[in-house]
Amino acid sequence: MKGKSSYLIKFIMFLVCMSLVSLPIVASAAKGTIRFCDFSWDSAQVHNRIAGFIIKHGIGYDLEYITGDTIMLNTALMQGNVDVNMESWTENIQELYDKMIKLGKVADLGSNFSDNWQGWLVPTYVIKGDAKRGIKPMAPDLKSVFDLPKYWKLFKDPEAPDKGRFYNGIPGWGCTKVNSTKLKTYGLDKYYNDFITGSDAALSGSMAAAVKRGKAWVGYYWEPTWVLGKFDMTRLEEPAFNQEAWDKDKGCAYGAAKVNILVNTRLSKDAPDVVEMLRKYETTTAMVNKILAYMRDTKGSTEDGAIWFLKNREDVWTKWISADVAAKVKAALK
Repeated sequence: MKGKSSYLIKFIMFLVCMSLVSLPIVASAAKGTIRFCDFSWDSAQVHNRIAGFIIKHGIGYDLEYITGDTIMLNTALMQGNVDVNMESWTENIQELYDKMIKLGKVADLGSNFSDNWQGWLVPTYVIKGDAKRGIKPMAPDLKSVFDLPKYWKLFKDPEAPDKGRFYNGIPGWGCTKVNSTKLKTYGLDKYYNDFITGSDAALSGSMAAAVKRGKAWVGYYWEPTWVLGKFDMTRLEEPAFNQEAWDKDKGCAYGAAKVNILVNTRLSKDAPDVVEMLRKYETTTAMVNKILAYMRDTKGSTEDGAIWFLKNREDVWTKWISADVAAKVKAALK
């Protein structure tokens, strides 16, 4: 009995030792899950998947993409149910943003892309022509919104040809109301019909169709978007942004929006390596335009766009992380 008892004790001690040895390995293999605000627009989803690929393959966390609208997801971010917002258009949620920051629930890590833009534009060939396509300049003196009365016939509305057609946004967009006000402020409602498009696809599609045919088009759009990544468009000048003029009658250019990266403050404790990377994460509108145009041309997904960026812009993303993390990401891309 003594021999058997001694053997049993040794066997139990062996199992205990093995379990103790394995514990650190199990703990280090599971660093947790990073949850992203997965908004409906492509640029936000692309940024989620660029950052997500690096976080998963380079740093070692699992990922989750939570879908929803702007208010719902930012509220979830404040409550700690989501961890990261890669594309916060701050002015669009100013009241909620101020609340999140004031309560100390959310940290602003800085700009994702600071050179975003929205406004009025025309195809560049309308002004300069396009010799390769045999297109002559149609409105060589067109520079600003105040030149549009002179050229209304060039943009004639096919359904109401006594005026030109200005392609506006869709019902429910704040910018659509702004553009309608601008038309009146600039006195352009006398020359142009305010054409409210039914969807983003209809708005971008009208521009794409005009460019394909080499026809004139004037309207509103913004970037980063696949459209402005694909087509050569020229912005029409407006008076520089002025808060007083904006508050009065929108009689000036749109101001640049703050498009920043936000995280729940708990993340600094739970995943400081992720927060460190996101603080360094920064792109440009031109970069994102190219990604979205690539996706459009190849009919690719947002995952495809992220992989394309990571494979083609090592000069950008490797600056956000250490050499050993970058090596893991590069290996995962092969």
